Amino acid sequence: MSTDDIAQTVRAWAEQRHLDRAHLEQWLALDADSAAALLDAAGRLRLRVGQLQGALGMLEEIALREGAQLSAVLARAALKRILEGAGPAPARARAFVDELRAMRFPRLGRALEQMKAEVAALKLPRTAAVVLPKDLGSDELRIEIRVRSGAEFRDSLRALADGAAGVERILGLLGGQNLKQEF
Repeated sequence: MSTDDIAQTVRAWAEQRHLDRAHLEQWLALDADSAAALLDAAGRLRLRVGQLQGALGMLEEIALREGAQLSAVLARAALKRILEGAGPAPARARAFVDELRAMRFPRLGRALEQMKAEVAALKLPRTAAVVLPKDLGSDELRIEIRVRSGAEFRDSLRALADGAAGVERILGLLGGQNLKQEF
């Protein structure tokens, strides 16, 4: 595709979905390979306008920080797996944005992985669950108990009591404490 063809296709995508002028200009200002790669991602994942706006901003920040082209960031294995993977487009779009967020904030991504490992280490029964906040913008941890009998209730409480130290570590991670330094 020529540069003009790419620009015309980007404009058509933007008009069809009512992308604001500032983001359209930001997209058109990219080099041709980057604009085409973003267009491909938007098409494959059927990104909503808000997702594209967020992705564009994060991609530009990552590319600027690392001195790379936006197309090179989109070519990374983690993103290619999402772009070429199976599954419903909305779920893959969410995974795409989440992966970009992890790339943009690598320390936050490591903290999330550390928290997930701590939750798994609790080895709670199916009747009890520790639920991490969706975006880590919150420092609240949700604990759910779903039971059908008094015995299940007591077993769930016992398992949570046995895992209290692990839950406290997770709360410390949510508050920004106890992060393993990997620098």
